[in-house]
Amino acid sequence: MDLLLGIATSAWNVFAQVWWLVLPFILFFPLRDLWLIYVFDRTIKKMTWSLFQIKIPDNILKTPKAMEQVFASMYASYSHGMNFLLKYIDGMVDDWYSFEIVGNSHGINFYVFAPSGRKAVVESAVYSQYPDAEVVEVEDYTELLPKALPNKEYNLWGSDLKLNRESFYPINTYSYFEDAQEEKRLDPISAIAEVMSGLKENEWLWWQIVICPSDSSEGIDNKWVEEGEVKIAELAGQKKAPPGPGFTENLGEWLANLAVAPVQVPEWGFGKTEEKGPSFKFMNPSESDVAKAIHTKISKLGFDTTIRFIYIAPVKDFSAAVGTAVFGSIRQFNNPKLNTFGPGKELTLISGGNWKGKFIPFYKRLMLASRKKKIFSNYKKRKLRTKYVGKYRPSSVPIVTFSTEELATLYHFPTMLVKAPMMQRVESKRGGAPVNLPIVE
Repeated sequence: MDLLLGIATSAWNVFAQVWWLVLPFILFFPLRDLWLIYVFDRTIKKMTWSLFQIKIPDNILKTPKAMEQVFASMYASYSHGMNFLLKYIDGMVDDWYSFEIVGNSHGINFYVFAPSGRKAVVESAVYSQYPDAEVVEVEDYTELLPKALPNKEYNLWGSDLKLNRESFYPINTYSYFEDAQEEKRLDPISAIAEVMSGLKENEWLWWQIVICPSDSSEGIDNKWVEEGEVKIAELAGQKKAPPGPGFTENLGEWLANLAVAPVQVPEWGFGKTEEKGPSFKFMNPSESDVAKAIHTKISKLGFDTTIRFIYIAPVKDFSAAVGTAVFGSIRQFNNPKLNTFGPGKELTLISGGNWKGKFIPFYKRLMLASRKKKIFSNYKKRKLRTKYVGKYRPSSVPIVTFSTEELATLYHFPTMLVKAPMMQRVESKRGGAPVNLPIVE
């Protein structure tokens, strides 16, 4: 006891002498985060947004590969890093976009929600691959319903989706569904389109993919490319070191050593591993397939992504089977050897099986209502992460990254193979004026 008291007294004496030096380091990160929240929110509140409806042509023969090029074009809005003044003083943020599919009894429509100043980016990306499509600015369809749901008239069921493994593991992409023979080729969007085609009057099904260009470069917290390379090296039997410690880890090591300095000799080298010579092993077919799939994903452009869906219906017509059908349509993208989808934290159908739900009778009802209101609000605001606008507020919520190939699998304009009866298509071709049109002066 005396020994512990002596150690505590010594540590306190050291802190009393150097608190003025240590305290700024302790407060630096919380104060920095609070400042970033302020300047980013200031910028975001000034942004104006527009909703663009994509009227798809009737004769699409292109595979989702064309849509992959659309997403690659959207990456052009990425800032590729900001200097100190732009980030910490001006509060500059990277643009994010929401790609949405909306189904009701009147049809299935495709939308892009984007900053108003990025209309040209959306149009050029779409027209470059789908010249017969039409991009039209429209009113926000979410405003057709009450501002807050659920209420006495409408009920809803929704969920954010998460990946069950690290982001560098891909899901099944469109190449998995393709076949050399057209009659055997499958369109992965057809499953969700069929669910939407079965909706009744006043039922809505909203599918939303919110994206922001991702960067895996040094200093960015989302190092999915580097982590993927480490995994490939591991599968190949190479002893490649994991990503080294950053500034935060080094600062933590320094503070830890400072605290024990009175009683222990400091040890340096946080996170360092013993370097070993290169080694290789023969990969079995399963390991080789995994390594190839990871390499394919990390070699493409990536986007920080949030995927969510909402089913809305009048209380008297509400059917939980629709939500179950949506989850069923998503299972086609699951690959047990690579990655699979799972419901995120914001799942509005909760079992109440935890101790709160069992011992507090009204807990499940209150929590369910709270989650429903929250996911409806997140959808309307096009939030990139569960709790925060964009990706700019500090958060413990993991960033999920999808490649352009994965995004094109989850959102693309259906080919002629998709026969969903409620699919809205443009029957006439969009054309320009004749070159010899006379001009009246």
